[in-house]
Amino acid sequence: MLSEDCTKSAVLFNSKKRILEYVAELAHQHMPELSESTVFEALMAREKLGSTGIGGGIAIPHGKLKGVTTPVLVFVVSQDAIQFDAIDNQAVDIFCAILIPENQCQTHLTTLAGIARLLSQKDLTRKIRHAGTDQALYQLLLSHADTGSAK
Repeated sequence: MLSEDCTKSAVLFNSKKRILEYVAELAHQHMPELSESTVFEALMAREKLGSTGIGGGIAIPHGKLKGVTTPVLVFVVSQDAIQFDAIDNQAVDIFCAILIPENQCQTHLTTLAGIARLLSQKDLTRKIRHAGTDQALYQLLLSHADTGSAK
């Protein structure tokens, strides 16, 4: 689900809206059939139900999209933490967005649970925050995705 061009380290944004616009921009590159605004609106619709900030500086924005055939993951680390209305009221700097085809509810839930479990590893989140380049972040996530699902 994760591709190198949808993995970004040390981005500079200062608002929830802007980071989600950026996520939509990256996702659109993998789903050209959907406009950036359609992706952004799906993410914002989910945020209106309640923040996807799960605490510990982590948010997992997600949405189901009509017309998408395969799930897309966008992983962005912000250089500065952003206020995101997280459940612990802490600012967020790790964003793992999941975009799932509208008819794949089980995939959606399984993917959310797996990512939450992976990001609950404090050692991993520390490494994620210190990955200096997009490439280093991508390689780190790939190496943990292989071992993380077995834990």
